Amino acid sequence: MANLRRESIDVLRELTGPLVDVRSPSEYAKGHWPGAHNIPLFTDQERADVGTTYKQKGRQEAIQLGLGLTGPKLAQLSEQLKAIAGEGSLRIYCWRGGLRSGSIAWLADLLELSPVVLEGGYKAYRHWAQRCFEQPWPLRLMGGRTGTGKTDLLLALQSRGVGVVDLEGLANHRGSSFGGLGLPAQPSTEHYENRLAEALQELKAKGIQHIWLEAESIQVGHCRIPKALFDQMSVAPVLEIQRDLNSRVRQLVEVYGDLGADGLAEATQRISRRLGPQRTKQALDAIKCADWATACLAMLDYYDRCYDHELSRSPKRQSVDISGLSANDAAEMLIERKFTPVSP
Repeated sequence: MANLRRESIDVLRELTGPLVDVRSPSEYAKGHWPGAHNIPLFTDQERADVGTTYKQKGRQEAIQLGLGLTGPKLAQLSEQLKAIAGEGSLRIYCWRGGLRSGSIAWLADLLELSPVVLEGGYKAYRHWAQRCFEQPWPLRLMGGRTGTGKTDLLLALQSRGVGVVDLEGLANHRGSSFGGLGLPAQPSTEHYENRLAEALQELKAKGIQHIWLEAESIQVGHCRIPKALFDQMSVAPVLEIQRDLNSRVRQLVEVYGDLGADGLAEATQRISRRLGPQRTKQALDAIKCADWATACLAMLDYYDRCYDHELSRSPKRQSVDISGLSANDAAEMLIERKFTPVSP
């Protein structure tokens, strides 16, 4: 394994070819390089057993146990590696770039798959991701009260060449007590950070001059925006989107109306102390009757006050009313008025 090719994170990012994460399934689930295939050398239990053996009996005994566990898997591991191999190198990493990645790279080398091991492993990747957020970014924020359709508008702008990072989409959450309804499970905060770092880096590589984000609190569901990035968001210029109340209610009914009364009622109960007993009862009664518009109206006052409080902290802001416009029409209007610079 001494002759295996090892490269730094910066070099490995410039190479092409599949990414292979050889850590255990639970390590991978906690966070990984987005796009990496998980081909674990050990199961979670096997990894624990090897670690215990290392602590109690030493390195040689742990290696011997690892060899015994890996031997019967070599044929299966070979098939998995060949199945994902394509053009370029097979880029392989474990936690620190040690025995696990070296072992899989040795096997890939036997199969003539051009393996390259990440020096420093996933730990090096995490350091790279954290450094991304400390860089200065040309951020612009899109704000607006609940129901103004900020996410739809951002995605419409993105489809027209505007630099956008969808904070809510990457978190699988819409940002409120109701934000997780109908969406896949959220990633860990660690993996959310990895996704954000990759999204920012992709825009940087394209030469995007301005990056638009939705004005959010630091918490998006249980995912947390990295503080270094959030600090930059806190001082970025804000474009406030405005829509009339009826349009906002229609937007909310369209998003949440088909998600079921039970989930909506549970989410309402979570904010009952902040809504107060009268509005909570009004909302719950409306949900029971499938009167989604009345339920929305019962809660909008609370959400509007929260939003207005947050917006008051952003002195650098403009406002634009897009009432009556679809997301696509609003995007065209914003670009035409040069609110949103298009990438070159």
